[in-house]
Amino acid sequence: MKYVKPYKWAFILGPLCMIVEVVGEVLLPKFLAEIINGGVGEKIGEGNGVAYIALMAGLMGATAVLMLLGGVGGAYYGAKASVGFASDLRLDAYKKIQSFSFSNIDKFRTGSLVTRLTNDITQMQNFVNMLLRMCLRSPGMLIGAVIMATVTNPDLAKILIVVIPLILVVIFFVIRAGFPRFSRMQIKIDNLNTTVRENLTNVRVVKSFVREDSEKEKFYTANGELKAAGLSAMNVMILMQPIMMLLINGTIITVMWLGGNKVIGGTMPSGDLAAFITYINQILFSLMMVTMLFINASRAIASAKRIGEVLDETPSIDDKNAAFKEARVTEGAIRFENVSFRYYKNSEDKVLDNISFSIPAGATVGIIGSTGCGKTTLVSMIPRLYDVDEGAVYVDGINVKDYGITNLRDGIGMVLQKNVLFSGTVEDNLRWGNGDATDEEVRIAAEHAQAHGFVSEMQGGYKGDLVQGGLNVSGGQKQRLCIARALLKKPKILILDDSTSAVDTATEAKIREAFRTDLKGSTKIIIAQRISSVMNSDMIIVMNEGGITGIGTHADLISNNEEYAEIYHSQTDGREGN
Repeated sequence: MKYVKPYKWAFILGPLCMIVEVVGEVLLPKFLAEIINGGVGEKIGEGNGVAYIALMAGLMGATAVLMLLGGVGGAYYGAKASVGFASDLRLDAYKKIQSFSFSNIDKFRTGSLVTRLTNDITQMQNFVNMLLRMCLRSPGMLIGAVIMATVTNPDLAKILIVVIPLILVVIFFVIRAGFPRFSRMQIKIDNLNTTVRENLTNVRVVKSFVREDSEKEKFYTANGELKAAGLSAMNVMILMQPIMMLLINGTIITVMWLGGNKVIGGTMPSGDLAAFITYINQILFSLMMVTMLFINASRAIASAKRIGEVLDETPSIDDKNAAFKEARVTEGAIRFENVSFRYYKNSEDKVLDNISFSIPAGATVGIIGSTGCGKTTLVSMIPRLYDVDEGAVYVDGINVKDYGITNLRDGIGMVLQKNVLFSGTVEDNLRWGNGDATDEEVRIAAEHAQAHGFVSEMQGGYKGDLVQGGLNVSGGQKQRLCIARALLKKPKILILDDSTSAVDTATEAKIREAFRTDLKGSTKIIIAQRISSVMNSDMIIVMNEGGITGIGTHADLISNNEEYAEIYHSQTDGREGN
């Protein structure tokens, strides 16, 4: 009802307009019967048949004009209501997805969310449009035609007592068979969307590994499963159509046989038989429309359930109970206190296990360790991309759960391990860091990130277009643009998650120098695989298997931490194999 209320007049006027069309459809056969019975038969002999026919034809023409107005009005209000309904629903679903934490998003596949926002909502839009046009029209035509058929010839109308229950039985079995099939079809659409998205997003990897044939096979499988599910659902319609037509045509033949005998016997005017046949067609047609409405309803219900799963999902991270919702990150001091975390809450294995350390404001901290030891997960706790299972994370002495999420993340800049750019111009992407930045500030940030040189050489420069995902720039260029975007934000805490791995050491040194000057008072956390990226940090944290094995300066760790010393020597003198 939330999405109906803004368009309530369209929801009311649409069906009412269709009632006008229904009244016209019920009256037209009666006028036609009068022309046949009275105008052509009785009135011709009295010499005024032409005038009577003209009168009835005039009434039919006026009725047709009213039907036209009613039909157009119903279609207009139906479209207005359904499109508005779907647009508002899609907007709320998208807003809800934006409020999801990483753990919420992990529960839904990206391809599935795309399907829910597009195909599923379109199914509901189509159903609402059909509902508004058919909810009064079909029952109205059914009731009106039954009444008029009974009034025209009560004896012949008894055939409806047999036909209508048979058609209702067919409708029941069609709906019961169709609902689960349409649900399965939507799931197969999810699978296909996921396959296509993965292939297009990772097209460079696919081509570099010459995996086109494998991806074609995956698409062939997903497309084949969708085809099978679609045919299974459509088979219900395919089976229904001939059964309904058999009943309809059988009824009409029966009516013509029985009614024809009555006309021959003189107990029924020929015009009434023509009108009765028209009413039978209207009754059967209205039942078919009801069937189509129910079939679309079954598909819409399947889609509504899937959209409801998104709308009903409770974000695992919110700031409703934040004690300092208006607080902002002003210094950048960080403290981890006995922090533990699991991706799967029922799992015994902890990704982070009892982590404790403090970072003073303005310090530069390096984090190093083996792949998969929890480095990225650790820093994700600071802006609350994930929430701790045990312990607490503090920023400027305030538990991150007590900040307003927007204020907390506004004070933190992150350059993620997977660098992401969006379609649009270079400057549009950089201004993600600061939407109000001047052209000069954008240029300076790019210079400090060592991106100004290649951007200037691009066609269009800062106004040059980046394709989706930044596929028209190299990995190193993408990293530098993402760093420039973070620098433009001027955060009090900057987190770099292995974000200089694709640039050479000389360029990396220039970027680190920019950090010291451009973000002099900010806390900088650098996750890296190269010792050279962190060895000049004020503090280095060494991690292994979700725990901290050492904290100190480069000199301290070289002499006191075997794991750090092993990494250092393997990268500098080759004793462990470069």
